[in-house]
Amino acid sequence: MNIPFENDAISFGILAVILAVIFKTSGMRRFAGFYKFVPALLLCYFVPSIVNSLGIVSPESSARLYFMSSRFLLPASLVLLCLNIDLKGVWRLGPKALIMFFTATVSIVIGGPIALWIVGQFEPSLLEGGGPDAIWRGLTTIAGSWIGGGANQTAMKEIYGASDTLFSAMIVVDVTVANIWMAVLLFGAGISDRLDRKIKADNSAITELKVKMETQQLAGARIATFTDIAVILGVAFGTVAIAHLLSDFISPTIESRITAALAQNPESWIRLFTSFGSSFFWLVVFATIGGVVLSFTRARKLENAGASKFGSIFLYFLVATIGLHMDIGQLIREWDVFKNILLIGFIWIFIHITILLFVGRSIRAPFFFIAVGSQANIGGAASAPIVASAFSPVLAPVAVLLAVLGYAVGTFGAILSAILMQGIVH
Repeated sequence: MNIPFENDAISFGILAVILAVIFKTSGMRRFAGFYKFVPALLLCYFVPSIVNSLGIVSPESSARLYFMSSRFLLPASLVLLCLNIDLKGVWRLGPKALIMFFTATVSIVIGGPIALWIVGQFEPSLLEGGGPDAIWRGLTTIAGSWIGGGANQTAMKEIYGASDTLFSAMIVVDVTVANIWMAVLLFGAGISDRLDRKIKADNSAITELKVKMETQQLAGARIATFTDIAVILGVAFGTVAIAHLLSDFISPTIESRITAALAQNPESWIRLFTSFGSSFFWLVVFATIGGVVLSFTRARKLENAGASKFGSIFLYFLVATIGLHMDIGQLIREWDVFKNILLIGFIWIFIHITILLFVGRSIRAPFFFIAVGSQANIGGAASAPIVASAFSPVLAPVAVLLAVLGYAVGTFGAILSAILMQGIVH
């Protein structure tokens, strides 16, 4: 038996077992305390990284698995996670819910560039824009995560070419800062009535919302049949095929025009949009649009059979394959870079909180909308329901609804943030 393993099937099996163990233990009461502090998603990344650091899997094998995951499973995940979007339902939540959600989105979009600029005044090297280790490239993955979720985060990694070492540091910063903020929100949920009275917020909409969601829950989910599973996979990968077809058609044309423009004027403003020539960029965009379009059709009913669960497992497998590219020893050696990224992360979240509370107080939004609007962005569909459930268990689907909306806008918001970051680097 040769180690490292070079057979893709062996590497695939190792990752499948790792994911099975993680999620099996995360549902066991004896491990509840552990997973309260260590998110399952983080383990899906770091356990495979240990496998890589120990030399169990060959780099070539992991590279092939990552290509398969990023080109097939990632866009399929985006399709399935967007499939359940109910834009009319989001609108019925009321203007304050949407205002707080998009306020959170905007604060993340502009917060990253501002935080990078602030820290860059003390560490000018952070504002250097070249190479895969340029900090701004990694920060785009945090923007993708905090606006949309893990799928958008990994999409940003691929689009802007952040190195594996840099991405691993971003994962740590993302989870650390986001979980601290979630703890604050959970504490706020316990005193939400007091906070609402202080800002004179009208929370009658929350009561109406509870009744509405209780009615919706009566429909419930159903046990997926073989036909359901076949249709879910057909819808997902059929849409991915169309996304590939369109991206292969449009990206060469745009890339050639950008290249020609930069050849004439290397300093042209068009350099900020070089990612628009990437075929992967258009793959992600068309997959997201496809999922949103399908949400207006009967295909959205596939969620009752667990469509988003398939999307999630695709996503977790992708995260695991990314973990196979991480070398923990190298991350430790790069501590000087990591500490600066962590500082940027905390300044970023502070900007987010400041803008969110200012707007929330101005429109007298109930704290529920402030908390869920924020967590639907930063935490996504995985943790937003946790915050909503702290107010009332029946409100968890509301958070999922907004979080799924985040999947749809996450890629575009992160790209806008990336463009702003590119504008301040040298």
